[in-house]
Amino acid sequence: MNNLQPAADAHHFLAPAKLNLDLRIVGRRADGYHLLESIFTLITLYDQIWFKINRTGSIKLHTPVAGIAPEEDLCVRAAQLLRSHTATRLGVDIWLDKQIPIGGGLGGGSADAAVVLMALNRLWQLELNKTQLLQLGVQLGADVPFFIFGQSAFARGIGEDLSPIILPKQWYVIIKPPVHVSTPKIFAHKDLTRDSKPRIMPDFQAEQHWRNDMQSVVLAEYPAVKVAFDVLAEYGSPMMSGSGACVFLSFDSENAAQAVYNKVSYAHQAYCVASLAKHPFYQ
Repeated sequence: MNNLQPAADAHHFLAPAKLNLDLRIVGRRADGYHLLESIFTLITLYDQIWFKINRTGSIKLHTPVAGIAPEEDLCVRAAQLLRSHTATRLGVDIWLDKQIPIGGGLGGGSADAAVVLMALNRLWQLELNKTQLLQLGVQLGADVPFFIFGQSAFARGIGEDLSPIILPKQWYVIIKPPVHVSTPKIFAHKDLTRDSKPRIMPDFQAEQHWRNDMQSVVLAEYPAVKVAFDVLAEYGSPMMSGSGACVFLSFDSENAAQAVYNKVSYAHQAYCVASLAKHPFYQ
């Protein structure tokens, strides 16, 4: 068997990406972490992950991502964290088919880490509850708890304080510019808005002005993101997801989204996706 191909009896799971429909920076903690408010939705853009349990205790990623050392990969780190937390003697072989663009603000690494925690909790028969998995997830990254939460959410804190929010079905056209945005650089930028007013639980239908407090800084610092933004601005009011680089435009119908996708995808790395009400792990 080619080690780049999953074992025939491996267990298969989908890891969906996310969009930040709204992202506001409302303060800063004493340790330097920024306090955020964000509205997250899952979307139908997936990484695929296969797991084959072993009894040797080894954790091996057979499909390392270019430029990321295996021991730094969030899949491997999640498996190691879960193993050390539970003292299980089991191991796992992992295969990852990466479709979510890296460095795009779509949460691909966090999505993968969440699926590793959830899937191995089941496959290793560890019986941790969701609260315990959320507590492990935040140790890996601020977006990981959302993917374990597994549904549209209003997030506070550094992203770990999650409340469910009802969102209507939407379709999105996403453009991924050919650039990697440095999140630490954006968070450290002198012009970044850090004092947005905190809100009570927002209502999707009542809200008129979605925004991303990082967007103006990224558009000024990364011309390629500005180009993608301007392309979508011909068809509506685009927004950037997370700290970038992806920008997206939302639509009420699949046909409308597909029409714009057809116009922009010939010249740009683009995706036409739908919102997901629930993580496929929980379906």
